[in-house]
Amino acid sequence: MKQVIQNFKTGDLYVDDVPAPSLSKGTVLVANKFSLISAGTERSTVSVGKASLLGKAKQRPDLVAQVLQNIKKEGLQATLDKVRTKLDSLKALGYSTSGIVTASMDTNGLYKSGDRVACAGQDYASHSEMVSIPQNLVAKIPDNVTFEEASFTTLGAIALQGVRQANPSLGENVCVIGLGLLGQITCQLLKANGCNVFGVDLSKGLVDLSVENGADKSMLRNDTNLMAAVDNFTNGHGFDSVIITAAAPTNDPIELSAEITKKKGQVIVVGAVKMDIPRDPHFYRKELELKLSCSYGPGRYDVSYEELGQDYPFAYVRWTEQRNMEAFLNLISKREINLNPLITHVFNIEDAEKAYDIVLGKVKEPHLGILLAYPDNNKKNQTKFELKNNVVSAINVGFIGAGSFAQSYLIPNVKINNASLDTVVTTKGITAKNVGEKFNFKAASSNSEDVFNNKDINTVFIATPHNSHADYTIKALNNGKHVFVEKPLAMNYEELQNVVEAYSNGITKLMVGFNRRFSPIAKEIKNRFKDVGEPLVINIRVNAGFIPKDHWTQIEEIGGGRIIGEMCHFIDLMQYFTDSLPVSVYATCIDSGNMKISSNDNLSVIVKFDNGSIGNLIYLANGDKSLPKEQIEVFGSGKVGIINDFRDGVFHNNNKVEKLKLAGKGHKQEVKAFLDYLDKEKDAPISFQSIYKTTLTTFKIKDSLTTGLPQDI
Repeated sequence: MKQVIQNFKTGDLYVDDVPAPSLSKGTVLVANKFSLISAGTERSTVSVGKASLLGKAKQRPDLVAQVLQNIKKEGLQATLDKVRTKLDSLKALGYSTSGIVTASMDTNGLYKSGDRVACAGQDYASHSEMVSIPQNLVAKIPDNVTFEEASFTTLGAIALQGVRQANPSLGENVCVIGLGLLGQITCQLLKANGCNVFGVDLSKGLVDLSVENGADKSMLRNDTNLMAAVDNFTNGHGFDSVIITAAAPTNDPIELSAEITKKKGQVIVVGAVKMDIPRDPHFYRKELELKLSCSYGPGRYDVSYEELGQDYPFAYVRWTEQRNMEAFLNLISKREINLNPLITHVFNIEDAEKAYDIVLGKVKEPHLGILLAYPDNNKKNQTKFELKNNVVSAINVGFIGAGSFAQSYLIPNVKINNASLDTVVTTKGITAKNVGEKFNFKAASSNSEDVFNNKDINTVFIATPHNSHADYTIKALNNGKHVFVEKPLAMNYEELQNVVEAYSNGITKLMVGFNRRFSPIAKEIKNRFKDVGEPLVINIRVNAGFIPKDHWTQIEEIGGGRIIGEMCHFIDLMQYFTDSLPVSVYATCIDSGNMKISSNDNLSVIVKFDNGSIGNLIYLANGDKSLPKEQIEVFGSGKVGIINDFRDGVFHNNNKVEKLKLAGKGHKQEVKAFLDYLDKEKDAPISFQSIYKTTLTTFKIKDSLTTGLPQDI
């Protein structure tokens, strides 16, 4: 399918053929008919991509802070590799489309093939021939509404949410500052609500257009008669509310809104404007209320709503993102909103670059609503693209999942170990093709069956979200393929048992990405305790840092939480040092009334091993970032080995202290060990029994927290 793409590193913008997106539970697959270019938002997005590295840093100081923090944790080189991976990526553009449903797996059974729908969402409702949309970001189009009109739905929902924040009543005087596309729609919504509407903008053309489309009066910002006109319009009282839909780098919209709003009035910020709020004379003396409107409405930025399809109860949250979309479409259907005068250009998808030349000002041409049209194309459903003819090695690899972790730590290390890269699969075709070309894969796809059904592929690497690991592992094993799966192996007892049954065929080999045991410092410490002939005591302190509850790793249905998703690393490391399997575990966590904190992220775990060794794990999310993340201490036979964040270590023996300068977390070594296991018939780098026990122990930790009792493993 064809899609508009921007290379975030170079800033280049172009149309390319990429695999169509995949359909999954809770999503709707749609063939686009039209998509809307939101000039203000997309101009800003594209401009960031076109900026130099320094320019990007100036525009995103929050990301710079993350980079600096990461350098402290993982070192300069590892951080640079991560940054390069992030920069060397392709970005999808667009967030408002309309089209026809081709297939649906929505959990409510609302959408059928052939339904006409409007779609919303950055990275979902993109400028591409096919889109896969979460079910709560789709709305059916009324019969008398055209695809062209429906393509405005996302922007309409944004405008509608701004109006809802103002909550205007019949007959109120409302000013709209900024009469671009968003402002024009806002004016019409206010008129439909029975308000008296006054518009302000810097453009004479936009001022005139707003009046033609229903605003009672509009004026230029620099008109010397503006304040007098405001007084006449409001009878000297000022506006009941002001809605700012402008995008401006200055504080002028905020200052103007405060000046023209009545006492105890409201200022609603919808657009991206500078917000230095001047206390005097207006905000303080008038007791003005300042509100920000969050995009399309309730549900925005909530993973549970947008990605997991969990709707808010209608009785308690009347207007969600989806319900705002439906309401806007209904207003179009009733002809209370007229969008046709706002459409200035229509380009076929092949000519999208011409459209962006206008948006970016390369072509000086008046514009407002620019649509991209999608003519019928028989190849738009193609999910796999052949990229090059690779020589197939004895180990021929397919990758399912290729996010920043896989691109930084897995794929490069597969390449340097003489395995051939056959097919890479990601849910978004744009990512699959980018990764495929970057690392010289033979093919790129959005359909995992292209890996499972490919007889030439004998090895599968799985680096997808945690909730899919077990299913993909089972499918790969059942298709006779060796598997390297990132942790965790499974999310619950049932999944783990299903993996055991699939593995028991004895034909294929399996490894989980417990990388720390392969680190140079861990290997050295283990060697120092070789043949000690007595149980060990292991202390592991993990200053993991706070992760909010809405992060995907914390959501039970996706990431499984940190016990299953992260602590497995340290249970495996304990087994590695002790050469022993866990037999029991006890865990306890803090009790906090703070709803932002996950108590289970701050806990103490004691593991007993069958050779008498014990392991103590202190896992913390309430510490300070300046403290290194991981410290491991191994005690036994009069010796002590210490690992400091896998950057260096110390060994104590015979009253002497030896410093160990061995850095790295073992990602490179674990991939090599797995591939050697396949190619050279070596012993398994990690026995399946150990992998099974590690995974089982994490489940038992949760059981111990629930019951307050030790658990046998």
